[in-house]
Amino acid sequence: MTSIVEAAIETLYEARIPLGPGLTNTEIADVEQQFGIKFSPDHAGLLSLATPMGPGWVDWLGEPYGINQRLSWPLEGVLFDVEQNAFWPGEWGERPSETATAVQAARERMQFVPTLIPVYLHRFLPGAPAPAGSPVFSVYQTDVIYYGSDLAAYFAAEFFRAPDVKLPRYRVGFWSDLAEGRWV
Repeated sequence: MTSIVEAAIETLYEARIPLGPGLTNTEIADVEQQFGIKFSPDHAGLLSLATPMGPGWVDWLGEPYGINQRLSWPLEGVLFDVEQNAFWPGEWGERPSETATAVQAARERMQFVPTLIPVYLHRFLPGAPAPAGSPVFSVYQTDVIYYGSDLAAYFAAEFFRAPDVKLPRYRVGFWSDLAEGRWV
């Protein structure tokens, strides 16, 4: 287990976050298969040791509709901003003049953006192939910020308001560009 995951679990204990038993390797694989995702090493490591419980946390063995809603949050937020706020990154080429066409084109382009997987509330870790030590993002439409340079730093920032002054070691395509203000 990585020191990041161990530090993350320790922070959850200190914050008195209720922790349920970890998921088995089979349960993790089943969740990944059911929802078409692949957890990053840190996310899988956390879930194999303990499952944080309570409001805001994902019950990965729970009701699929709610899990799908949480998984679609980043995509739906981007599409909302394409439709309502004229969001359109320059690297996507020229924006279609019809809003519906722009939304459809954005949906197609987003298929190639790294998947974000919910951790807590609207905080997300990138899915695999993101490596251990990947940043945690706070995502609200295209208002995206780094909320932790890694999972342990994120939990310290979230539950103890300990500012994370480290820069993330890894960039995550598209999401890091938003967090770094490249398209605002």
